[in-house]
Amino acid sequence: MSKYVTHSGFQIATPLAQFVEQSLLPGTGIAVNQFWQGVANIFSELGKQNQALLDKRDTLQQQIDDYHLSHPDWQSAEYRTFLESIGYLQPEPEDFAIETEHVEPEIASAAGPQLVVPVSNARFALNAANARWGSLYDALYGTDVLGEEDGAERTQAYNPNRGFKVMAYARQFLDKALPLAEGSHIESTNYAILDGNLVITLNDSTQVALQKPEQLVGYQGEAQNPSAVLLRHHDLHIEIQIDPHHPIGQADKAGIKDVVLEAALTTIMDCEDSVAAVDAQDKVLVYQNWLGLMKGSLSETFEKSGQSLTRTLNADRSYVDTQGQRMTLKGRSMMFVRNVGHLMTTPAILDAEGNEQFEGILDAIMTSTAALHDLQGNSPFKNSTAASINIVKPKMHGPEEVAFTDTLFSRVEALLSLPKNTIKMGIMDEERRTSVNLKACIAAAKQRVVFINTGFLDRTGDEIHTSMLAGPVLPKVAIKGQSWIAAYEDQNVDIGLKTGFRKKAQIGKGMWPMPDKMALMMEQKQGHPESGANTAWVPSPTAATLHAMHYHYVDVFARQLEIKTRQQASLDNLLTPPLMLENDLSAEDIQAELDNNAQGILGYVVRWIDQGVGCSKVPDINHVGLMEDRATLRISSQHIANWLYHGICSEEQVEKTFRRMAAVVDGQNEGDSLYQPMLNDHKPLTENLAYKAALSLVFEGRVQPNGYTEPLLHAYRQAYKQQAN
Repeated sequence: MSKYVTHSGFQIATPLAQFVEQSLLPGTGIAVNQFWQGVANIFSELGKQNQALLDKRDTLQQQIDDYHLSHPDWQSAEYRTFLESIGYLQPEPEDFAIETEHVEPEIASAAGPQLVVPVSNARFALNAANARWGSLYDALYGTDVLGEEDGAERTQAYNPNRGFKVMAYARQFLDKALPLAEGSHIESTNYAILDGNLVITLNDSTQVALQKPEQLVGYQGEAQNPSAVLLRHHDLHIEIQIDPHHPIGQADKAGIKDVVLEAALTTIMDCEDSVAAVDAQDKVLVYQNWLGLMKGSLSETFEKSGQSLTRTLNADRSYVDTQGQRMTLKGRSMMFVRNVGHLMTTPAILDAEGNEQFEGILDAIMTSTAALHDLQGNSPFKNSTAASINIVKPKMHGPEEVAFTDTLFSRVEALLSLPKNTIKMGIMDEERRTSVNLKACIAAAKQRVVFINTGFLDRTGDEIHTSMLAGPVLPKVAIKGQSWIAAYEDQNVDIGLKTGFRKKAQIGKGMWPMPDKMALMMEQKQGHPESGANTAWVPSPTAATLHAMHYHYVDVFARQLEIKTRQQASLDNLLTPPLMLENDLSAEDIQAELDNNAQGILGYVVRWIDQGVGCSKVPDINHVGLMEDRATLRISSQHIANWLYHGICSEEQVEKTFRRMAAVVDGQNEGDSLYQPMLNDHKPLTENLAYKAALSLVFEGRVQPNGYTEPLLHAYRQAYKQQAN
């Protein structure tokens, strides 16, 4: 338990108070007492408003539950009229365009991959920040994008046969992104800069230019014998690295040792779904790492292959441009920070009566104050080149909650003496009431919004919870094929374009969840830029490098012009819940769905409760590693809760399933030295906190606020930490 110190009538947990006074504020010009008085004013003013918004969520949910109980036969038109009558579905505002100014170029004028990482993990955070540039050769060599036939196996020691496959693939990519006036990069034997132009020598000694000479941006080394050639396509950079003495370059007739792609243009440093932060110590770690990123001082030392390595932020990249002048490009991804939503409170700050205060308000204050160091130049690096702080705000339900966040950001700007709308807002379109009122949500933040993003898993979790009493939902795989999903994904793009997002803000798509299935990602994820999204989430720096190729294959901004003319996705489809019209599932089908859900829940929850790990690669029931965070937990727990309520399965069946799956999950984690088996000789399974948490998420799922998992996870993690101490 933390001790507390009192400031301006509020009790501040000692670890947080010390962090603020010793690390956060020095260098900002803000006095400690002035800061805490401002913090107290914000909590005093906005705390009750925050609670009122949560109360409205509960009221609307109760009204919807009552409606379904009295209307067992769902009718589209009648249901829509009902939602309008209770204020759930609000009138669409008149047409408008967003007015956001001072937007990062990585957000407004370029299209490319986006990483999301737990900022509580310094190594992950640094890897993601440094993923602005990625080796295409490494990404191809180390993944399943290239097959292993004909002696091209992936081996730790360099396999030349696989290396030749990598080189051929990379040359084919160069032909697509940087075509030559004649011939092919496959035939190239030399690259040189002559009179400000790139000249490529081919096998037959012919010298050719680029089809579009303006794609040349610059070079490193000597013009006639460059060590790197920098080019640009679709506003993304490509660097051809040349070193005929390098082991890889020696095997290449042009001496190319690598092709480096500009990859993760932006990264979301996450304080939310991928993080397990349940007390003041946890929150301080989150804030400390974000501060380290903003000051450019974050480092992490770790062991790899018997060596001690230290990771820090990458420096900018320096070149000579086509006019012979020095130029630099950012070496790091532009970093957003994702705060938590409006729901949870934190013991890191209490009022005079000892009541926990809202965590989302604290996040806005602390992460913005940390970002002051970037704005004030207290770092050797520059995150924002537009003098902005970019915050992603998740889990908002409808335009009033977006307006509340807008007000909160205004109060934080006043506290920090920042110009209005310095703090930009990314809106996660992942809750049903936001989806059906998306245009009004954007209007509520039209001077600071820089981002809208769909999140299928959370959105499905809210879909199930909102319509919990309407009927049993389809199996999860079948839900993905329902009309509301397509309407949800399309409408997000339609409304983003309609409200002026093109070349002004990001329209984003969700995560590729299988970090080991990169060949499949290359087949499928091009659909995201083709959908009109100018960013999409990937699970690793390697995935970012590979996904970057999709933005060379698709001209997203041209695609947006095409999409802009289509008819907007149907609201009626969006409002149609994914219900089973009749239960034609076999007993085997039902059990398979329960097995899948229970195994996924346990695999994630046991690491959350026992290790405080909020995001990791968790094997699914078929032993395929999936990137899991709380969103996957929400949908799985709500799915079983729905089937329980409607009698598709029984409590006894669910308990038996969880017992069986506990053994499966224990087996899957045998190689983890930190893992504590749920089934052991020391205590009964029913006393294991992680197991109890997993069952509670299902059996209490119907009454959890909007189906969120945080309240139960936090309670059980806190109990675990108390036991451990």
